[in-house]
Amino acid sequence: MKYRSKIEIIDSMLRSINSGATKTHIMYRAYMSYSQLTEYLHLLQERNLVVFNPQSQLFALTEKGLKFMNAYERIHELVPTPEERNSEAQQVQVHEEFQY
Repeated sequence: MKYRSKIEIIDSMLRSINSGATKTHIMYRAYMSYSQLTEYLHLLQERNLVVFNPQSQLFALTEKGLKFMNAYERIHELVPTPEERNSEAQQVQVHEEFQY
């Protein structure tokens, strides 16, 4: 797996939580180790992006968590990753080659 930034990991975790998830589900869906999971869950709770319901044992997104996900998605659309830029450049090159 490629290197992921902290922001990418947080986004992946928030998307895996969506309407509610256990620690195990978050860990597997976001492709993380247990030590990473505990570190990041603490951060997400500290920043009020997620809340934990002790009765259901589920983590859920807060309004702030939803806003983070939406903002990250908008930024990702505006600023493609290096892999996406390379793919776009290759597509343009192939298109130009077939125009002759």
